[in-house]
Amino acid sequence: MDFALGILAAVGAAAALVAAWVWIHAKRSRRLPEASGMQSALHAATATLPHLRRGLEPRSAERAVPYIRALTGAAAIALADTRAVLAIDGEGREQVRPGDLLSRLLARTPDDRMHIEPRLVSSDPTCPLRSAVLAPLVVQERRMGTLIAFYRNQGRPSQAEVRVVQEAASLVAAQVELSIVAEQERRLAQAELRALRAQISPHFIYNALAAVAGEIHSQPERARELLSDFAEFTRYLFRDGRSYVTLGEEIEHVERYVRLEQARFRHLQVTIDIPAEVRETIVPSMSIQPLVENAVRHGVEQRAGHGRVRIAARRLGEDVELRVCDDGPGIDPGRVPAVLAGAGGGIGVSNVDARLRATFGERYALRIDSTPGLGTTAIMTVPNLQGEPEPAALAQSGVR
Repeated sequence: MDFALGILAAVGAAAALVAAWVWIHAKRSRRLPEASGMQSALHAATATLPHLRRGLEPRSAERAVPYIRALTGAAAIALADTRAVLAIDGEGREQVRPGDLLSRLLARTPDDRMHIEPRLVSSDPTCPLRSAVLAPLVVQERRMGTLIAFYRNQGRPSQAEVRVVQEAASLVAAQVELSIVAEQERRLAQAELRALRAQISPHFIYNALAAVAGEIHSQPERARELLSDFAEFTRYLFRDGRSYVTLGEEIEHVERYVRLEQARFRHLQVTIDIPAEVRETIVPSMSIQPLVENAVRHGVEQRAGHGRVRIAARRLGEDVELRVCDDGPGIDPGRVPAVLAGAGGGIGVSNVDARLRATFGERYALRIDSTPGLGTTAIMTVPNLQGEPEPAALAQSGVR
């Protein structure tokens, strides 16, 4: 919800900023076609987004200020956090030093209100900047910094110019807030992933090692292959760094898991049908293997190792749907909500459901269809996002 509100705030701020920009620039030049002005404003507004979503820091500020200056039409633009000026772009940047005029301006700025400085006095008489508007960057009800717009003329800037600066500050604050929310969600996703590792590993590692031990004397070559699968499985399980992977990577992990389980259950049959067109789709790390493990434990293990599991994916409009089906005893449909909530012994099911909803939104919640005596199907749907599996890519997609 916080992420969605942040997206709406950013879109609203950008729309208001574009409208104000077109109005003020139309006043300055009647020859500028409205469509061309709108396109220029939209380009400048959207160009700031990927930089500011990384947070308010010197590098992101330096990359964003030229676009903000183009939006506002100011002679110069500066971005500051609560301690210091991060970046300046435009005229007079050599004369307006962070330790000189800007420090005095920031010291006089109210915590939560705009401040207009109609007459600037610089220690350098050649400085072309004569007035300024300072707009606070308020994020989650706390001031995070200041946007400063400088003008060549002394006196109070026009109402339209002040409004543009105010909307630009709202756009910057909205993007900074999105960066904070994205970082919070990244930490939450990593915490949930660590919890899942702790939940799965003791159950599976013991059984996998027992299966390998059972093959050492009778089939030593197969035992070596299983040990290799076990090593790769645990490396994937306990690695740090990425909370998201491609579907293809996740399926390779599932295939290693399946080979280890088939060493335990000789009559376990598993079919995997993943079209090439969806193998690059981004999914949360360790989101499919827990569903397969749950199918084996509750659908096959209860039948003395006899049973079938099918894993299949398909394009479904703008999404990718993945199903994990077993032909086990099934469960009462009335118990499904409890299983999704973490009751009933479901290995990792509630964890996967929570991470899907946190990453993609409530409409991507995990679904379970089951009929007693006819098996169970876990249905996982994700948006068809392809490319580098990084959290930033998900945040910039706007999927929620």
